Amino acid sequence: MCGITGFWNPAGVNEQEARAIVVRMANVIHHRGPDDGGDWIDPQAGIALGSRRLAILDLTPLGHQPMQSIDGRFVIAFNGEIYNFHELRAELAAGGATFRGRSDTEVLLAAIARWGVRRTLERCNGMFALALWDRETRALHLARDRAGEKPLYYGWSGQTLIFGSELKSLRAHPAFRSDINRTALAAFFQRGYVPGPLSIYRGIYKLPPGSALTLRADHGFRGAPIPYWSMDEAAEAGVARPFKGSADDAIDALDHLLRDAVKMRMEADVPLGAFLSGGIDSSLVVALMQAQATRPVRTFTIGFHESKYNEAEYAKAVSRHLGTEHTELYVTPEQARAVIPHLPTLYDEPFADTSQIPTYLVCQLARQSVTVSLSGDAGDELFGGYRRHQLGPSIWRRMRWVPYGVRRAAARVLGFSQGPAGPVGRTINRLARRLTGKRNLSERIRQFADLLSTRSPADVYTTLMTFWRQSPSPRGRLLTVGDLVAGPHLGGDATHVMMSLDATGYLPDDILVKVDRASMGVSLETRIPLLDPRVIDFAWRLPVKWKIRHGEGKWLLRQLLYRYVPPALVSRPKQGFGMPIADWLRRPLREWAESLLDEQRLRREGLLDPASIRRKWTEHLSGQTRWDYQLWTVLMFQAWNEAQRMPEVLARSA
Repeated sequence: MCGITGFWNPAGVNEQEARAIVVRMANVIHHRGPDDGGDWIDPQAGIALGSRRLAILDLTPLGHQPMQSIDGRFVIAFNGEIYNFHELRAELAAGGATFRGRSDTEVLLAAIARWGVRRTLERCNGMFALALWDRETRALHLARDRAGEKPLYYGWSGQTLIFGSELKSLRAHPAFRSDINRTALAAFFQRGYVPGPLSIYRGIYKLPPGSALTLRADHGFRGAPIPYWSMDEAAEAGVARPFKGSADDAIDALDHLLRDAVKMRMEADVPLGAFLSGGIDSSLVVALMQAQATRPVRTFTIGFHESKYNEAEYAKAVSRHLGTEHTELYVTPEQARAVIPHLPTLYDEPFADTSQIPTYLVCQLARQSVTVSLSGDAGDELFGGYRRHQLGPSIWRRMRWVPYGVRRAAARVLGFSQGPAGPVGRTINRLARRLTGKRNLSERIRQFADLLSTRSPADVYTTLMTFWRQSPSPRGRLLTVGDLVAGPHLGGDATHVMMSLDATGYLPDDILVKVDRASMGVSLETRIPLLDPRVIDFAWRLPVKWKIRHGEGKWLLRQLLYRYVPPALVSRPKQGFGMPIADWLRRPLREWAESLLDEQRLRREGLLDPASIRRKWTEHLSGQTRWDYQLWTVLMFQAWNEAQRMPEVLARSA
């Protein structure tokens, strides 16, 4: 696992100056690779590659990067793991290839020399981002793994292309311009994360998952990412070719696939463990690890004294049953809140998933004992684990038979555009509190009005996933479904449509960002068996009835887990990996939040609308309603914006 970075100016560069720049770009992501660093420069071609290495396989100097191919034609800076590299190496060796060391990076170079870039990417089972320079054709190739586990940013600053694993490495280049992308900012307030291919900076992009970008100076130094694999196409192919067999057959097949995916991800020359929350996904991954391990697997969980957020007891019970070597840490509110000031520099762009805090803490705990940790992420996206996978299709089934014009008129009649702040909204909220004790009823009715105006399952999904109906960034345009996703047909099944939107958006741009930055922030590699491409393909072949049954998601995963763990230990309602942010904003975080939400400050900075923000802040503090999700997006943007104006803070965070 590494951090990669670099730049390319086809006009050529001064070698000494270029080396100083690329070393600086690499050093600010030192946390991604504290074991080794390197650079490679061709001053005439104007290309500079930098790398930071977290040594996992082949700990010798033969794994040093950037690495050149045997024939000297290719130079690569590689971040990630190729899990099937033994198989590829054997095939290449049979064809006459020779190898100096044992790293997967060397195998990757030999494969590219033999099969070319695209064919090699198609054959790799792994998580990665790479920058490959072809000295013969003077072409630069940037590529990213299928699901988007590893990040890669790129963009142009004047005549120079800059790229890297994290935005802070791009910021370290002297030509970088930090102009905020207003469309990306509005999208952040809508979703709580910046959706790809956008980044928070104008002219800087995320390379899409499953794609490669090839640039040549003699072709105008311009190009667009080209997919070599597509989650949408995988979903469509799976739905068109459903699994043939019984439910028991499907459980057997998944057991075989996932067991092998876990085994492939257990290879390491350094200590290895796993996160264990006690939920379905992490318990299944750990069970399959322990079934194939020669010693107790090291497992890690964090607990909270607030019972609503605590899963540590469940994890301990699963660990005891499986016989793992378990470590748990009960985190105090003070420890959790101490993470918050570091979030802007950890994530580099605004990011408002509150589970970012416990995720960082469990990574920090695991890193004290291991260098690699397996994770149970992606089970919800692939096997129907989110409540919206049931709620959204249910809403659409009930509405679709009513003509759109009638629904639109009904939405207007509801007339709650004023929301809880309006007189009608306040009256409803007061009545609701008096009769039922529930708050924010008027906001739920307003959301219902928005749902009445939807035209498709994808529109329903977007409405359910929207934090701010009107962006607090007044010059930003809210994105539509067409802006964010391609939207596969999937036979018209609303559940699969919503799962695919999660798999192409929420998964790579929220879940995987959260896991990558939290783990790499403490120099820990995470591996996700459920994102093995064979598991992804298999999951899309399963009918919805084997994913969601009797109001419960991830049915097939549960049945497989029950082969290893008694149902009593893991059968309970889904519990998010969240934090009591709503209460914290009213109490221990109030002073910090107030400084960031100060009306005069908001007006002075000129990026956000003070009126809408202050209204929500006042309502939240009064307890008349909850606006913690919306306010957290504003606070994370404000904290990020404050940090990005202080380059020395960003440098210290590396």
